[in-house]
Amino acid sequence: MTENFDRTNADEAGAGQKADGILVGIDGSEAGKCALSWAADEARRRNCPLNIVTAYTIPVFAASSMDAGYATLDDDVIREGAEEVLREAIHAADLSGLDVRQRIESGDPSGVLLDLSEDADLVVVGTRGRGGFVGRMLGSVSSALPAHAKCPTVVVPQCVAEVPADAPQRRDVVVVGVDGSDRARHAVLVAAERAQQRGVPLRVVCGIPPVSGALAWMPATVDQEALVADIEVQLGNGKRWLQSHFPELTIETEAVSGPPIEMLLEESERSRLTVVGTRGRGGFAGMLLGSTSQGVLHHARGPVMVVPDREDPRLASRADFDTPAA
Repeated sequence: MTENFDRTNADEAGAGQKADGILVGIDGSEAGKCALSWAADEARRRNCPLNIVTAYTIPVFAASSMDAGYATLDDDVIREGAEEVLREAIHAADLSGLDVRQRIESGDPSGVLLDLSEDADLVVVGTRGRGGFVGRMLGSVSSALPAHAKCPTVVVPQCVAEVPADAPQRRDVVVVGVDGSDRARHAVLVAAERAQQRGVPLRVVCGIPPVSGALAWMPATVDQEALVADIEVQLGNGKRWLQSHFPELTIETEAVSGPPIEMLLEESERSRLTVVGTRGRGGFAGMLLGSTSQGVLHHARGPVMVVPDREDPRLASRADFDTPAA
C-alpha cells in the first residue's frame, strides 16, 4: 500500500504505467472521497490494483500568455494543488492491503479517464465534484464517460453516512435493468459476474411503462396484462439462460409496471449495486444516456454501473432458451 504521497511515484505512473485494475477519479470533493471509498472496497474485493487519479488543466488566460515564465509558474502552482488533493485522499481513505498507484494527469479530466479506461477493469467517479475533475464528468460532458469508456463505469452518488436515517434498508443484492436487447443482455452477464463475486443474489428487472403513456403509439388492442405476462415469460427464459452460465447463482426476476427510469431510482435505493447497459431498445438502457440520463445518474440513491457494448460469446446461446410459440 502507498501510505504517503510520493511525487516521484505519481510522476512515473503518469508517464507510462498502465491503469490496470480499478481507476477512480478524485478532485478533493466529498463526492470524490465517496467514490474513492467505494473503489477501495471494490479493489479489495477483486484483489486488484487501485489507481487514484486527479487531473488538471491550465487556465486559458495562463496558457495563452505571452510570458512563458508566468505560464510555467502557473502550471507548478496548479500541479501542487493536485498533489495536495492526492495527499489528502490517501491520508483519509482506508487503503490497507491494497496496491495503490497515484496518477496526476494534465489534460481535460473526462478525456484523461476515457484514455485510461483502455487498460482498466472499472472506472469509478462521484456524481458531483468541485468542477475540476468529477464535477465535469456529469456536467457538460456527462455522457462521455459512461457512453464511451472502454470498460464499465460506476457512478457513486453519496457515502453511506449521508444516507437519511429513514431510507429503506439495502439488500445484499445486485440489480440489473433489461429491455430484451442483446446490449442489455451483455449488461446482465456483467451484473451476474458481480453478484457471483460478491456472493449475493442477482435481481433482473424490466420496467413496463403504461400503454396510455409512453407506449400510446401502440395499437389500442394491446392488453397491458398480456404484455406483462409476455415479458415475464421472456424473463423466465432469460433466467434459465443465465443459470446455465452461473449455476450456483441465485437469480430472481420481476416485470415492474411503471416508467423504467423511476424503477431504476427505486431499485438503486434498495440494492448494493444497480447495473444497466449503455444502449438498448429505448425502453430502459437506451434511455440512460439520452435526455433523462442526467436525472438518473444524479438522483440514483446507490452506486450505478453502466456497461458498454461488447461482443460476448455467451450471447450466442440465448436463443436456445426461448419458449416455442404456442
